[in-house]
Amino acid sequence: MPDHLSLPILAAFATVYFVWGSTFLANYWAIQGIPSFMMSGGRFVVAGTLLFAFAFRQTRKWPSALHWCNSWILGTLFLAIGSGGVVWSEQFIPSGIASLLVALEPLVILFFMWILLGRKPSWKSLLGIMLGFVGVCLLVGQPKFSGHEKTIWGLVAIAISITSWAYASVALPAYRMPTSRLMGTAMQMLGGGSSLFIFSAIAGEYHLLEWTAINTNIVLSWLYLIVFGSLIAFSCFNYLLHKVSADQVATMNYVNPLVALWLGWMLNNEELTNQSMLAAVVMLTGVVLIIQKRSLN
Repeated sequence: MPDHLSLPILAAFATVYFVWGSTFLANYWAIQGIPSFMMSGGRFVVAGTLLFAFAFRQTRKWPSALHWCNSWILGTLFLAIGSGGVVWSEQFIPSGIASLLVALEPLVILFFMWILLGRKPSWKSLLGIMLGFVGVCLLVGQPKFSGHEKTIWGLVAIAISITSWAYASVALPAYRMPTSRLMGTAMQMLGGGSSLFIFSAIAGEYHLLEWTAINTNIVLSWLYLIVFGSLIAFSCFNYLLHKVSADQVATMNYVNPLVALWLGWMLNNEELTNQSMLAAVVMLTGVVLIIQKRSLN
């Protein structure tokens, strides 16, 4: 991370940390009435269209075919597989468990940075990852999180999702994108959203949609995901990837579960145990180690 943390970088970290932590609960509420791939696809297409219109008005320059191709690849890796897979998994496992398992992503990112970029993790970075992993184990090991049937599909989906997101986070600089970051973000949303609609069609979700099941809570959750989860938070995420290293951005995966647990306790009457609080302390300690000046040699 840069020696001096500017206000925009701090604000972007705060947004990604807390807004994306809240989206686990919002996603869970939204898919109670809208099939998962369809819900996510609609969210990203709407957000991408709005952001693209705004960015094009500023640049007045239409992206090249290469830019569209790269955006579709990154959007599919980040949003269709990376995000859409996690949302899909919430059909089989609770949103809290999903958020906790996603916290393993920094370990995958460090692996890709080592393999693809030859950047060997420092001992502080490794220690931070280990503490984060211990914290996740403390949380997942609780009886209220374990013992669920038919969780294997959700676990496999999340494993694929975090691998896809981690690879895209490390590989993003190698893909030529528009000069405007807003334009690039919008195009990734459109690419990811289109892929999600393809996934939805393959899964036969269009036959599962029941309009009568869509209530006010579902609509408000979906709109929240569009405005805050997509337009604001994903834009901040892309900004951070150009300002700090990918493993430092990935510290959001330690904070997001804590936000998800807190919101579940506040808004959904979910139990917050002493073991959960201990895990929170351990995980945040891991975050501090990773986000210091330089976590890689």
